[in-house]
Amino acid sequence: VLRDDFRQPPGDLVVAAGEPAVLECVPPRGHPKPSVSWKKNGVRVSDKDERLTIRGGKLMVASTHKSDAGVYVCVATNVVGERDSEPAELVVF
Repeated sequence: VLRDDFRQPPGDLVVAAGEPAVLECVPPRGHPKPSVSWKKNGVRVSDKDERLTIRGGKLMVASTHKSDAGVYVCVATNVVGERDSEPAELVVF
């Protein structure tokens, strides 16, 4: 089972360069419990970048760069399939 509705979709965020940014996401209820990943401008976000952490659905950027700006989507995945949240825009000024 994987429901359609995200319990908390990410919201638009505006931060100053160098500040941390946290995009929140609580995935839809599902069985088995869905895992959360993120896409930025349609491309899956890698946690190989040491500035990025995905924990409990949240995407945390330790110190934002202008290049972090973009449109982010929270992706919930389990054996049934995957669901994309509404997009959220991260603006870095």
